[in-house]
Amino acid sequence: MNEALLRELVPEVIGVLVRRGAEFAAAEDAVQEALIRALETWPDDPPRDAKGWLIAAGWRKFLDATRAETSRRGRELAVEIEPATGPVPATDDSLWLYFLCAHPTLSPGSAVALTLRAVGGLTTRQIAAAYLVPEATMAQRISRAKKRITGVPLNQPGDLDTVLRVLYLVFNEGYSGDVDLAAEAIRLTRQLAASTEEPEAAGLLALMLLHHARRASRTGPDGRLIPLAEQDRSRWDTVLIAEGVEILQSALARDRLGEYQAQAAIAALHADAPSTAETDWVQIVEWYDELLLLTDSPVVRLNRAVAVGEADGPRAGLAALTDLDPDLPRLAAARAYLHERAGDLDQAAALYAEAARVATNVPERDHLTREAARVRQLLRPAH
Repeated sequence: MNEALLRELVPEVIGVLVRRGAEFAAAEDAVQEALIRALETWPDDPPRDAKGWLIAAGWRKFLDATRAETSRRGRELAVEIEPATGPVPATDDSLWLYFLCAHPTLSPGSAVALTLRAVGGLTTRQIAAAYLVPEATMAQRISRAKKRITGVPLNQPGDLDTVLRVLYLVFNEGYSGDVDLAAEAIRLTRQLAASTEEPEAAGLLALMLLHHARRASRTGPDGRLIPLAEQDRSRWDTVLIAEGVEILQSALARDRLGEYQAQAAIAALHADAPSTAETDWVQIVEWYDELLLLTDSPVVRLNRAVAVGEADGPRAGLAALTDLDPDLPRLAAARAYLHERAGDLDQAAALYAEAARVATNVPERDHLTREAARVRQLLRPAH
């Protein structure tokens, strides 16, 4: 089965469903469900008309979802008009749902993916981007997770590490993605940190608060992305920063370092610096070294290389990038920045343009396109 063909057909099939009257989000969900069905059945019984099959299957999924939503609303209305029998305490089961979806029968990766889809409200595309995998691969993973727990009573909570990972990814999507989920992730992480002595829960809360404190300065009035070096630090929320630092210090005092505490320590050093030039880059590199010992992540290696470039010079930073996968997101942008700092403006302009072509969201793409144009403008007097 040609997964590339499937990906090419998806926008067109969604467009057909929208023209038939489906909301875009509902059409996207219906086509995702049709894709899962295609991945299950096409290897044994490929259709003669792939596009027609997807349109028919997607439309059926949309109609099924519409009927289910209508029934759900009817049940909710019936409950709303039912007379109250007595006082009922207000409860919030959101966090408990996260634990139930992180079911012990699922692998941690499958539990995270399913929870992000079912409870976090993220699309398959958003989850795939967070994991740096193709959308079709993530659709299969979610489908397998659903099948595995079909008929299994959801009465056994999953492990804390899985729930922390879900909340971390939900916050990241809310902080930089298409849907604003950051505030909800912080709310649930506050509940979790208050209910456990696990320092990583406190470390995750500190990390969220320190990043959220800078949110107002990350974009301009026109929606333009503003990089850290250019942000107006007077707009940073000092109350949130102080709270985040206090929570982090308390977590670190327990002497059980984890990846969220290490990330929060890096964020705290950025928050404490009056400017980029006055940032303690040497200490940031040291924290990245600790983070690499905890999780050998290519994204961590990328960010560490940029910090090395600030601490030891751009050539050292470029050397630290040499072993990374060329397809790693934002690698071209990091190389462009370091080449510009090293004075290699031709190379920097080309890399900024390359990074813009592969950017995963519109604000980032537009920012990198402007960076490429700015560097080209610097080159003009030399020619």
